[in-house]
Amino acid sequence: MTAATHRRWIATFLAAKAAEQGAARNTQLAYERDLRDVQAYLERRGSGFADADRAMLEAYLTQLDAAGLAPATRARRLSAIKQLYRFAHEEGWRSDNPALQIKGPGKRITLPDTLGMAEVDALLAAAETHGKTAAERARNTCLMQLLYATGLRVSELVSLPASAVRGAPQMLLVRGKGNKERLVPLSRPAQAAITLWLGHRDAAQEIRKLESGTKPSAFLFPSHGAAGHMTRVRFFTLIKALAATAGLDPARITPHGMRHAFATHLLHNGADLRAIQTLLGHADIATTEIYTHILDDRLKRLVLDNHPLAKD
Repeated sequence: MTAATHRRWIATFLAAKAAEQGAARNTQLAYERDLRDVQAYLERRGSGFADADRAMLEAYLTQLDAAGLAPATRARRLSAIKQLYRFAHEEGWRSDNPALQIKGPGKRITLPDTLGMAEVDALLAAAETHGKTAAERARNTCLMQLLYATGLRVSELVSLPASAVRGAPQMLLVRGKGNKERLVPLSRPAQAAITLWLGHRDAAQEIRKLESGTKPSAFLFPSHGAAGHMTRVRFFTLIKALAATAGLDPARITPHGMRHAFATHLLHNGADLRAIQTLLGHADIATTEIYTHILDDRLKRLVLDNHPLAKD
């Protein structure tokens, strides 16, 4: 694995964090510095991100401890390593995750500020009015309804093939990270938004075919760019604009935040954590367990509301 490949791993990971979670520039630079340090350590030992094992990563962390780095700094480095390898595993770059079981002085993973139902409703309503044309408004509505109804990663959303939603399906077949497939139910508002957008999309594709002889796009959200579909960065920009239209703070609204809202609202309404794992496409239940505080609150209310000794 060459130094250039190491840099590509880091750059792709940072681009995904920026697009999906809205990571600030300073945050990206901090991740880059930390991962470059890990990269240099691995390269000195003739290894790299693709073939490093748990023992080698733990040896790196031990070296940081011996060098006298503060627990907070070591925790941040470990967090960067864990997030990179989780991303690499989900992308299919590695079949395993060597950082999964590594323990350190890290802080408990917590959820970002979760959107409330009223805020999600405001975003969905904004999508219906945001756009210069009826087609743009239909596309924006379809994007947001699908995102909230399914909890898709933004990369999965923007790259959906049009064939996946034809025939008014009640379930959406998603090909996620690591080329793994999963089925996600579609809500009725999402189905209606898909039908409306498909009408505009197919008409535009037919006109393009007649005017230029171009083959119709295979993607649900086609684009003239190199990828052939809307990019993660373009959708990130769009959701910020929708937040402004909805009267919300754009700094709080990200595609990943909507994914969190999907899971959080399901759990609040009684969904099982294993079901949430399946719907989100998490390879490991440990990733889904960041939502367990919601279950703790619900179980507490269950006992206080129903246990005989908790009643007056």
